[in-house]
Amino acid sequence: MVALVASDASIKNNVATSIAHIHMADKPLMKTIHHAINVTSTEAELFTIKCGINQSICFNNISKIVIITDSIYVAWRIKDSSSHSFQTMSAAILLDLCDFFNRSNDNSIEFWECPSYLKWALHNKVNKETKFFNFMPLFLCKNSWDFSKKIESNDIIKYWKMTFQASELKGNHFLDLLDSDNKIIEPTYAKGGSWLKLIGYLNLLCACTIRAITNHAPISKYRLRFFLREEFRCPCSHYPIKSRCHILHDCVRFNGYWNPKRDSFSHFIMFLVLNPNAFSFCDSVG
Repeated sequence: MVALVASDASIKNNVATSIAHIHMADKPLMKTIHHAINVTSTEAELFTIKCGINQSICFNNISKIVIITDSIYVAWRIKDSSSHSFQTMSAAILLDLCDFFNRSNDNSIEFWECPSYLKWALHNKVNKETKFFNFMPLFLCKNSWDFSKKIESNDIIKYWKMTFQASELKGNHFLDLLDSDNKIIEPTYAKGGSWLKLIGYLNLLCACTIRAITNHAPISKYRLRFFLREEFRCPCSHYPIKSRCHILHDCVRFNGYWNPKRDSFSHFIMFLVLNPNAFSFCDSVG
């Protein structure tokens, strides 16, 4: 028999609600609900996966466990052998799985990623429950170590935003870009950060992105500050000085992918991918 475990967690007012629905033979078998105060979302997500596995292995006729989660990166922590703050919980999960696998060589476990926006019935139900479940703590609770780190990190980011916007550190040429919600991108350390998760691990693309955003690129508009007597006409012959705005919006030398949604960071990265010479030293002549 296969046990389907739909798990999710949500945090509201520093209260984490972790819920797991366990299904077997296309029928709901049981539900686990737990609350914790002052923990991170990763801790809450990992705990609900732990509860789902722990309850599933209580049934001897289960030969396969399928974990359905919208936080697959949390599930990876279970097999992470490096030093991390979730090792105690990971070790407890591995102990349960060790007992489960020792029962039969045919026993197995799978992890399915199901983003919340897909609204798949099994996961959507538990997702809604975690968000609308209201729990009022009666006693004060200590902070987890990761939650304390999160508070400190948030304070640092708030201070960074304040100093970055209220001073000249940002510079007059900084290119503000929008996220998927059409809001100006702000720094964050969660889920790969604001910028790097779209850039990935491509060093050349990262360097080119930074040059374009800060306008410190080997283009005529930048070089004009230092070499006043040089010729800075764009090779396309349609503009007297090759500027960032001209490259992104008008220059016929580059791919015409750049569309009216010109402030979207995802479209900006796509433009740089399709035009690797833009803002690069290979195209610095002219």
